[in-house]
Formats: sequence, structure tokens, C-alpha cells
Amino acid sequence: QVQLVESGGGLMQAGGSLRLFCAASASIFRNNEMGWYRQAPGKQRELVASITTRSSTNYADSVKGRFTISRDNAKNTVYLQMNSLKPEDTAVYYCNAGEYIYGKRYDYWGQGTQVTVSS
Repeated sequence: QVQLVESGGGLMQAGGSLRLFCAASASIFRNNEMGWYRQAPGKQRELVASITTRSSTNYADSVKGRFTISRDNAKNTVYLQMNSLKPEDTAVYYCNAGEYIYGKRYDYWGQGTQVTVSS
């Protein structure tokens, strides 16, 4: 059974830092790209950052230089370090695992964790 469990969200003032955690089941974590998405009220879910099994990373332009994604393969955990937070970072953040089977992508999602940044 695939499980993705996020933690680490909360309320922070602008300029502060938060670290998000996503504990994944080994079966989905070991062989697949992991990522963080976010969805603000009234907006579509968007990619924040992703990391491959070889730790190649990709970031949305809006978070480059402020957020860092990393993974610990021994703990089946992916992290999102968020620095210099801005009010526009306020959203529900979702952990994602993307699995490709015969060329088709299957997405798995956590339950989400709220991040609120006050000005």
C-alpha cells in the first residue's frame, strides 16, 4: 500500500523558515521521483520542487533560491526546506510520488499540510 505522510507545516511570519517532511512507503519511494506541490485557495495545484532517485532537482521559478528539496533514501523521506518565506507561499503543500508504468505516469498524494505565512 502506498503511503505518503506529510508533516512540518504551520504558521510563520514572512522571512522565516519551515521544513516539511514526507515519509513514504518504501515501495513508492525507492524507485520514483518525489515532489512537493502546493495549492492556494482558488488556484490550481502547482509544482514547487521535485527530486529524482539520483537527486537531480527541479524548482518552480517562484521558489528558486529560497526552497531546497532533498531526500534521505535510508529513511524513505523527502524534505522541503523553505527559507525567506513570503505571504504568497501560503498554501496546502502536498507530497507527491510519480511512478511510470509502461510509459504512463501514476501520481500518489499525501493528505497535505497547511503552510501559512503572515506579513
